[in-house]
Amino acid sequence: MLNPEKYFNFIKSLGVEFFTGVPDSLLKSFCGYVNDVETKNHVIASNEGSAVGIGIGYHLATKKIPLIYMQNSGLGNAINPLLSLCDKEIYSIPMLLMVGWRGEPGKKDEPQHVKQGRVMLSMLEAMDFNYFIIKGDETEDYETTKKALDYAWKNSSPAVLVVCKDVFSKYSYNKVQNNNIQFAAKSREDALAQILKNIPEDAAVVSTTGMISREIFETREAFNDSHERDFLTVGGMGHAASIAYGLSKYIKKSKMVFCIDGDGSVIMHMGALSTSGILGERNFKHILINNGCHDSVGGQETVAFKIDFETLSVSMGYNFIKYDNNISIAENISCLIKSEGPSFTEIIVPSGSRPDLGRPTSSPLENKKAMIEFLSK
Repeated sequence: MLNPEKYFNFIKSLGVEFFTGVPDSLLKSFCGYVNDVETKNHVIASNEGSAVGIGIGYHLATKKIPLIYMQNSGLGNAINPLLSLCDKEIYSIPMLLMVGWRGEPGKKDEPQHVKQGRVMLSMLEAMDFNYFIIKGDETEDYETTKKALDYAWKNSSPAVLVVCKDVFSKYSYNKVQNNNIQFAAKSREDALAQILKNIPEDAAVVSTTGMISREIFETREAFNDSHERDFLTVGGMGHAASIAYGLSKYIKKSKMVFCIDGDGSVIMHMGALSTSGILGERNFKHILINNGCHDSVGGQETVAFKIDFETLSVSMGYNFIKYDNNISIAENISCLIKSEGPSFTEIIVPSGSRPDLGRPTSSPLENKKAMIEFLSK
């Protein structure tokens, strides 16, 4: 295995001094160490394409190579700037991409990662990007990393480090601490339970990827509720609001659609708010569960606690329902339900989840079929 500190120092010795990207569970020890020690030359980006853009700007300003980290599912966000700007046939921008290989063939993973992992190398080959696989052997991986960087310099082109599962040894990094913030509930799971108890029984729910969807599934199990009302957006981070908007536009207008979103998800594709807010109808209700971090991939901080979501959502056409600790979550949801037009509320919760949190036991296809049947009633 690779020691995150030693590997970081090795990369720095090769002249890589700037790091940006979106956190990934396979890279969390490395990213956590970077976040702890690089207070100036590290940026957690809103999405992977944005990280590539930041890296381009860094290279133009310094003539140096940035390191861009991401999960392989994030390649979709990065393809546009990689091919239309960084490619050696366009601006020829050298950079080192570090990509976590979720769904690597032969290794157990979740359904949303299996297909992505199986086709990833073919995707990189189709884009004509050279990739170098990091497997967890220190001597071999250091040499492989140097080869990748040499390739990026020589060809003035992106080079991709494909990082397998369990490459980095555990590193206890400094997770975000929010001791001065008042939370609406003792945990995110508790807040979700209160939300699900108080929305109409015939309402549809679209939940974002990661812990929120997992906790919603388990909460329904605890309540002995059916899962047919919930569309769990297990992949496609940042797109829950768009899915919910599309659903709300064509569902029976007597039914409400609740998008239960996360702060990292909202930030990743914030432009979607302009569509769902300005064009949305009364049956669209957007709930932001804000814990200020990327909880599902290690707890790295987002900028969400520094965003005024009231001003933002109102400017995007939403009716904002303000939550404060003088009312309960149940009262907040009641106001949300009664409000006119597409409505938005923010519920602030602590980070973290219980260690025995499970995953959905039904498949995505079963989830889809059940919801379609529910919507047709």
